[in-house]
Amino acid sequence: MSNNSDDMSTSKKSFNTFYIEVKEIEKRDSALTSTQQIDHLLRPGSTYFNLNPFEVLQVEPEATMDVIKKRYHTMTKLVHPDRNPDNKDRARMAFDIVNRSWRTLENEVTRKKCLDIYEEAKERTNHMIAKKRKKQKKEHKRFEDIPEDDPENYKHALHVMVMKLFADVERKQQQLEQRDQEDRKRKREAEIEEEDIQEYETEWQKNYEESRQSRVDSWHDFQSKHMGRKLLPPKHKPETR
Repeated sequence: MSNNSDDMSTSKKSFNTFYIEVKEIEKRDSALTSTQQIDHLLRPGSTYFNLNPFEVLQVEPEATMDVIKKRYHTMTKLVHPDRNPDNKDRARMAFDIVNRSWRTLENEVTRKKCLDIYEEAKERTNHMIAKKRKKQKKEHKRFEDIPEDDPENYKHALHVMVMKLFADVERKQQQLEQRDQEDRKRKREAEIEEEDIQEYETEWQKNYEESRQSRVDSWHDFQSKHMGRKLLPPKHKPETR
């Protein structure tokens, strides 16, 4: 049990360290060049981070659509494959990520879903903080600070929760798509089986109809050959004792 706990603690520590390093890089490269933007969007763990369109476009969720649109145009210019002829493949990947994020945020329905994730993340983070305060009270440490009292630590905790929720949504979406594919596959297999049965029955009926005349003719031949013959009763065999 302790080994599992240690593994979880180590995993959490590694993730936190990775997260802090990434945020430091972002802060350091506040005005990223084309190459830096491409590297940023394709950095290790990018699949996880890029689920959040606000993270991709580097805007706050409270940003207006005008701000988001302006940021989108700036980024597409930086990572456009034509602007990065020596790095076209990676630029195209980065360009697709930026476009996908913009399409998510320009659509009112999908943007609302993303904002709902942020609201849920706030609720969960605040609930987690409340649990920590309750534990402090139990341990008579009521007036001690908790890490999340620091605004930067709170922002970090919230950001981690946001990423987790985006990952949960993506995982559920993949599960639904997989289930849908399996359902369609089963349906298609059932259709193919039904088609095979129909084809067999049609072929059998066709062969039966084609051989009908042959059977009628055979019966007529049999009748014509035996009609004039007198049918004699079977000979009686004497009993043997």
